[in-house]
Amino acid sequence: MRRALSLARQAALRGEVPVGAVWVSDDVGIAVAFNYKERRPDPTAHAEVEALRRAARKRNGWRLGGTLYVTLEPCPMCAGALVSARIRRLVFGAADPKLGACGSLLDLLEIPRLNHRVMVEGGLMAAASRRLLQDFFKRQRQNGSGEMAESG
Repeated sequence: MRRALSLARQAALRGEVPVGAVWVSDDVGIAVAFNYKERRPDPTAHAEVEALRRAARKRNGWRLGGTLYVTLEPCPMCAGALVSARIRRLVFGAADPKLGACGSLLDLLEIPRLNHRVMVEGGLMAAASRRLLQDFFKRQRQNGSGEMAESG
């Protein structure tokens, strides 16, 4: 999670919502990413999706397994991507009461009819993750850049 927080800080320096993701698997290694929504521009360029894309290229396949560490609870799109990628375990930092799809707003990963289960652990280094997000949005408001008032 420390690596994911470092990536989130890099995202903030680039004007992106500070979310970082690290995918880890014993047999393949690591894939890392942060948000790229503003720079690309691409509404699907969330840290989680970017990390999964990189992991799939590394693994040369879409069935990833492994663990994804992310600083913010995934949104519905990212939660769906975790199921599609067959991620074994998700560990996230801060809960997201506005868009969180892993227990806060809704819990897509607990739908019984889904074809895959993802183990979920929330709250790892949550205070640091939340502080990073709060500081970022505070700076955005002070700079008059209210456009990026959403998470992800």
